[in-house]
Amino acid sequence: MDRENALAKLRCLKGRDLRSLAEKLPGVTVWTDRGTLNKGWAGHAIERYLCLPLNSSRSPNLGSWELKIVSLKTLAAGRIVVKETMQITMLDPYEVMQNDFENSHVFTKLRKIIAVSRMYTDRAESKSICVDVNAFELEESELYRAVAEDYELIRDTIMRKGVDALSGRLGKYIQPRTKGRGHGSKSRAFYARKELVEYIIGWKTSPRSRG
Repeated sequence: MDRENALAKLRCLKGRDLRSLAEKLPGVTVWTDRGTLNKGWAGHAIERYLCLPLNSSRSPNLGSWELKIVSLKTLAAGRIVVKETMQITMLDPYEVMQNDFENSHVFTKLRKIIAVSRMYTDRAESKSICVDVNAFELEESELYRAVAEDYELIRDTIMRKGVDALSGRLGKYIQPRTKGRGHGSKSRAFYARKELVEYIIGWKTSPRSRG
């Protein structure tokens, strides 16, 4: 499915409850047999809705664009905010050292995105309304340069100090963090900070570069 057709179909979900949708789609599990939450259930529901295979590949969906699900939440004062950072892709130190930003998996994942924003309601995921659907492209702009600088900082840290020197404090828009339970985890991934997620879902826009 090309991105324009996917956008048109996904925009039909605005205002609908994704939790109810998930219950009607084959192969989508919200709660496991052990009673634990499948954190990726919303993404799986959207992929099934689009008749796509459940995707865990490092390549973008169908080779040209990436589907991302963004959770929002409402603060006590009533303001809606991005709930959490967003995983971009796993961090392979060897791959990072071999590739600058333009040739990286990070850029491949961020280059063309469809972002589906959903409202987080409660831990039980009793419902989750689709708030918006946005098309995002990371092209030459101030934002592109800032994300590239973050990547090159992470890359330089790995090359000069080693992967163990990486810290979630690195980067303004993207950060390297361990993935999985426990502080001893050695599996790392690139995450988009909330500031970058706000661009991805269309809350902020970056001016084009003038060269």
